[in-house]
Amino acid sequence: MEAILQQNLPQEQIDRIATYIIETRLAPAIEEFVRKNETRIRELSIIERVIRVEEELKALREIESARFDATEKRLEALQREINARLDATEKRFEAMDKRFEALQREMVARFEVTEKRFEAMDKRFEALQREMNALLDATEKRLEALQREMNARFEATEKRFEAMDKRFEALQREIAARFEAVDKKFSVLQWSIGIGFSVLTILLTLFRFIPK
Repeated sequence: MEAILQQNLPQEQIDRIATYIIETRLAPAIEEFVRKNETRIRELSIIERVIRVEEELKALREIESARFDATEKRLEALQREINARLDATEKRFEAMDKRFEALQREMVARFEVTEKRFEAMDKRFEALQREMNALLDATEKRLEALQREMNARFEATEKRFEAMDKRFEALQREIAARFEAVDKKFSVLQWSIGIGFSVLTILLTLFRFIPK
């Protein structure tokens, strides 16, 4: 091979020789090597794949570990934030409880004052009711007394009117009797005057017929 290379041969011939050598010697040797080491190559391939898988798993574990660490940190931060918010909310509820307690005490005090005022008003209404009842009783008694007095006065007035009626009736009878007496006297007088005028007329007539 060295003798061939030392000769001044064209490049094309050298390439053909190299190709021939590769095809006649190197290729069968490689094939024989491959056949002999095929199992080893497969083992190496499997080992390489296992290594790659382990590296990938390691990388994945590192990624997952980092993600878990980040998630844990986020959860811790979230937990702290939640705790802070819960503390703030608890404080607000405590403040609200205190305000409600103060409001409840104030409302109880106001209700007690209102209840006392209503009790005082009830007492005043009861006193006013008793006073009104007393006034109504007194007024009723006065009205009853006034009614009795008025009834007595009406009875007395009625008796006086009855007495006056009797007196008017007696006076009417007396006046009627007097008018009857006057009528009788007037009738007698009328008859007397008529008779007198008749006698006078007769006498005048007679005096005319008596000679002088």
